[in-house]
Amino acid sequence: MTNSGVTNNQKTTSNSYQKKEWASAYKNVENELANVELKLSKGKVPKELFGTLYRNGPGQLERGGKWVHHPFDGDGMITAISFNNSKVIFSNKFVRTKAWKEEQEAGEFIYRGVFGTQKKGGAIKNAFDLRLKNIANTNVIKLGDELLALWEAASPYSLDPENLETKGLSNLRGILRDGEAFSAHPRFDPGHHNSPRMVTFGVNTGPKSTIRLMEFATQGKKGGTLISDRKDTFNGFAFLHDFAITPNWSIFLQNAIDFNPIPFIFGFRGAAQCLKSKPNELSKFWLIPRDSGRFSGEQPRIFDAPIGFVFHHINAWELGKKIFVESIYYDDFPTINPNEDFREINFNSIPEGRLKRCEINLDEGIVKVEELSKQCCEFGMVNPDRQGLHAKYAWMATATQEEGNGPLQMIKKLDLTNGTKCFWNSGQHCFVNEPTMIPNPNTSDEDDGWVFVIIWDGQREVNELAILKAKDLELEAKLELPIKIPYGLHGNWVRS
Repeated sequence: MTNSGVTNNQKTTSNSYQKKEWASAYKNVENELANVELKLSKGKVPKELFGTLYRNGPGQLERGGKWVHHPFDGDGMITAISFNNSKVIFSNKFVRTKAWKEEQEAGEFIYRGVFGTQKKGGAIKNAFDLRLKNIANTNVIKLGDELLALWEAASPYSLDPENLETKGLSNLRGILRDGEAFSAHPRFDPGHHNSPRMVTFGVNTGPKSTIRLMEFATQGKKGGTLISDRKDTFNGFAFLHDFAITPNWSIFLQNAIDFNPIPFIFGFRGAAQCLKSKPNELSKFWLIPRDSGRFSGEQPRIFDAPIGFVFHHINAWELGKKIFVESIYYDDFPTINPNEDFREINFNSIPEGRLKRCEINLDEGIVKVEELSKQCCEFGMVNPDRQGLHAKYAWMATATQEEGNGPLQMIKKLDLTNGTKCFWNSGQHCFVNEPTMIPNPNTSDEDDGWVFVIIWDGQREVNELAILKAKDLELEAKLELPIKIPYGLHGNWVRS
């Protein structure tokens, strides 16, 4: 029986989940499908939806009987769910990276993974193999006529947006050098400077770290054209997955992280397992002026940031001489040690993400912190038309309990001005991925639209796409997917 989920507009309802049901989502994707029409299992697809939901995530988690050490080491697989006149079409395909093709042929892992996956043979066989395996598994975006599969430590792979065929590595019309890092977490400026654009970055890390900040046109014949490009160098090692934008600033948070490469070099750990938080040391905000803003050409500004670790920001905005940044903070860098199995994770042993807002006073150099929610959350976003502006509402995936860590099973809408919230609970046996908020094109109301979320039902072992009303998280439609997909990472809606 399909669990239709429950909307609760007042408080959370804790689910008594089974860990084996949560872990059952981790399996290889066995089939690649093209243009399969999805059938409704509940409700009705909104007639206003025209476009494609593209999502990326690890689809190959095991080879030759050996599992990846961390799901982030799994090879990227793209899912496309297209909407046209209430008809919904599904396709999926692995990104044919160089490493994926080689390991397909070998039938085993022949590359080390950044998050700890090892080749056969132990430390002796892994030592001094410092190659980075571009797995193209973190995000997927449309830029000009290219669909790009992103992995932040290397260049993107270009795909055909219609059939998802891999074209090969992309240098974005000669903009990127061979193998140059290109962020997996771009930000889309909705039009602060007359026209929409994509703001993104690449980072070269070391004792000093250099950020290359780039802005691209996104519309018409100029889509994909580079319109801004600058480089800035900062002291310290930079671990940067995400950033935030306002009309005048690109905002980075340099987590207080040490990187000891010795265990990686000698084959005992993956590169990411060599990261360690610096206890009781403050992070730093790096504010880089955007070339399109009123501080163009000025030097970056640096401010102390709160203790804690941040993967993801939700939004940022300006008010006079102040900048506000909303981010998901962890007490420490969460990792899976070499002797641990990610499918047996103890949620109580790792820090939960909590939503906080930092107020940066540009004149006084003072940073104030406010906790907006104690509830464990991830994958937060605002209405994309409010990116870089003050937004009243945010949508995010959460655990079911009020405090402490747990699997993500609910979607929460939070009023960022007064703390009012409502929830959609996917059900005791179900677990959610990153939500995507899609504005209603026929209105300017900030919370009018839909929230898409792919669910894993661990009891029936099926995936479903839930379509929720953004305003109150009432379930509007649910469609069952024709294949089983592990928990994904990021994706984007591309309007037709």
